[in-house]
Amino acid sequence: MTVYAIAQLKMTDRAAYDRYQARFFDVFRKYNGRLLAADEQPRVLEGEWPFDKLVMMSFPDEAAFLAFSNSPDYEDISRDRKAGAHATVLLIRGFAPAG
Repeated sequence: MTVYAIAQLKMTDRAAYDRYQARFFDVFRKYNGRLLAADEQPRVLEGEWPFDKLVMMSFPDEAAFLAFSNSPDYEDISRDRKAGAHATVLLIRGFAPAG
């Protein structure tokens, strides 16, 4: 079942985050993920949103996401992401209608 990863980021060190971002696709493309959205100015329609960026990705299944997020390549670049931004990351299962 398709899974979606949603990252909400609050920048703390833009230079570190930019290093992460520059290397991200080289790692990401190896794991069958799709980048669905990356927005530094999402329109907040209701409530408070204390973040600076939202990223949405999809993967064929949870195993594909975990292969990506636990890979040595991603762990290497994620040091800059963690140094550059506080993140809330959610993994959401896709909807499969009954029937």
